[in-house]
Formats: sequence, structure tokens, C-alpha cells
Amino acid sequence: MKRIILTGGGTAGHVTPNIALIPKLKDLGYDIQYIGSYNGIEKELIEPFGVPYHGISSGKLRRYFSVQNFTDPFRVLKGFGEAKKLIKDLKPDVIFSKGGFVSVPVVLAGKQCKVPVIIHESDMTPGLANKIAIPSAVKVCCNFPETLDALPKGKAVLTGSPIRQELMSGNKIAAMDFCGFTADKPVILVIGGSLGSVIVNNAVRKSLPDLLKDFQIIHLCGKGKMDDSLKDTKGYCQFEYIKDELRDIFALADIVISRAGANAICELLALRKPNLLIPLSAKASRGDQILNARSFERQGFSMVLEEEELTDVSLVSAVHELYDNRGTFIDAMRNSDQQDSIDTIVSLIEEAASDR
Repeated sequence: MKRIILTGGGTAGHVTPNIALIPKLKDLGYDIQYIGSYNGIEKELIEPFGVPYHGISSGKLRRYFSVQNFTDPFRVLKGFGEAKKLIKDLKPDVIFSKGGFVSVPVVLAGKQCKVPVIIHESDMTPGLANKIAIPSAVKVCCNFPETLDALPKGKAVLTGSPIRQELMSGNKIAAMDFCGFTADKPVILVIGGSLGSVIVNNAVRKSLPDLLKDFQIIHLCGKGKMDDSLKDTKGYCQFEYIKDELRDIFALADIVISRAGANAICELLALRKPNLLIPLSAKASRGDQILNARSFERQGFSMVLEEEELTDVSLVSAVHELYDNRGTFIDAMRNSDQQDSIDTIVSLIEEAASDR
């Protein structure tokens, strides 16, 4: 039996693509093991899938000053030793890394143990963890055509991001019943990221009087960000977070307003949902969401509204433009080459495992 180690963690975005690969890998007969941090979010996300989980020490490598910069390198070194021992004990045929700092010692240990490593970079430009890991990888999967130029020739493969297949089988009627909506108005889905976005939430809520004239709205606003004063507003349905019903809500949505995290927008691409992206400002990030959004805009998949330009007036105008031209965006997404990411990535895994 072939064995694979999956690794990645720190945020859900470094775990859910691994989860999307699990059914296909199981169908192909792989024994799947997972290496993550001792108590990271990856542990609770992986456990329901019955995949054996191995924790290692993990530290973050920061570009800015922090007292933890003096202690975390020792955690990384300890994690490297623990990962190396696990790899020697488990004897995998291949390692697949989705990134995050916990993956760095696993990738480096895999290279030292002569196990082929494939990594996936979600964003337009590689983050620090993947920059460290790339020299140890045999292949680097990516989501954006522009990323190919930033990666070593011969290693880079444009794959897109693995998408959980259950998202593709939603039921519109179930979502309509769940939200108490009618069939006479189109539906906007608003996604502010896993933690929600105060800026996006506020703009949407200020725009409700205008938007609700023509649309119904499902608002995923983030933990602790519900507005109880709006709970009885007709045509407006808000949730902190949705899990089991998410596929149905996606099926019901005609257009989507979203942040521009790489995994989120790749889901929109796979589902062919016309979308308005409001990327996280460069003032609050390294600017990767802006780059992601602009790439999707250039490819014809998305409209983009910068956070600095976001007002209730600009939002309402952009929403109407997006809805009126939704067919153009759907056609562009339908013609994308990034539709079979799971099969493409698994074929790379199979090739690497066979070559060992």
C-alpha cells in the first residue's frame, strides 16, 4: 500500500485543500497520515476524517520584531527533529504540503530523508514558509498564471486549488427553505472570511435599503458580528458561520461578495459564481489578497472593489453591474483551465510516489 503524509496548518486555508484530496487518495488506496502542530486548528479539522494525526512542535518565522523570534527558532528545530523521526517511522512514498509554518520542518525533513515533496502555494506570491520550502520540493502547485514566473522552472505547475467536492452538490430549494426566501428575487451571498470583516459587514448593512429592493441577501458575518437589530429584516438572513448548509447556500446564490483569500476565490471559480472581491487592505496584510483579486479580474472571473473605495454607494453600483453582466463572468470561469485541480495534483503525487 502506498503511503502519503499530508501537512499544513495554522489557518483553515492551509487545511481544507488537503481535506479535498482525501477522498481521491483513499480511492487510489493510499494510507494517509497527517502531520500538524500539537494544538493547531488543523487537528480538529482533520480528526473527523479518520486520518491518523501526528503533532510536532511549531514556531512562526516573522518578518517583524517580536520577543518570540528568539524562542520560535528552537521550536522549529525541535519540530524538524520530530518530523524526521516520524518520516523514518512512517516511511511515506510522498509528502504533500499545503503550507503554513508547521509544514516547514516536515518539508525539510522529507528532503533529508529522500522522500519526494510536493507543495501547494495558494497566493500569487509565495509566503515566507513556502519560500523556505520550495528548494526542497520536486513540484510546486499554484493557483495563478502569474505565479509561474516567481517559481523555479521545471517545478511550477498551474493546478488551481483542490475544492471539496461536496460543495458542488448543493440544493437550491433546501437553501431557500433554510433562509425563508422566495423565488421572485435573486440572491447575494456575502462572505467576509472565516473571522468576518467589520468593514465589509458595515458597508453591506448600510446598503440594505437599496439592495433589498432587488435582491435577497445571505450574510456570513463572522463570530460575534451578528446585528440583532436586523434579525427580522425581510429578505436578509445573517449567520456567524455556516458548515453543513454551505453547499446549499452556494447553489442558491446568484452572485457573491467576498474577501479575496486564495482558497475562497478558487471555490467561487470552481462553482462558477460571479463575484465582487473586496480584498483585505495592504495596510492590514502583505497585500496578497489584492494581488489575488487583480489576477482574477484580469482573467475575467471577478470584479474588484478596493477597501479604500468601499462605500454603500460604490457597493450598490458594483453589485448591479456584476449582476447585469453575470453571464460574461460565468463564461470566463467555464473556459478556465483550472477546473480539475484534484485530478491534476493527484497525478503529480502519483508520479512522485512512483519515481521514488
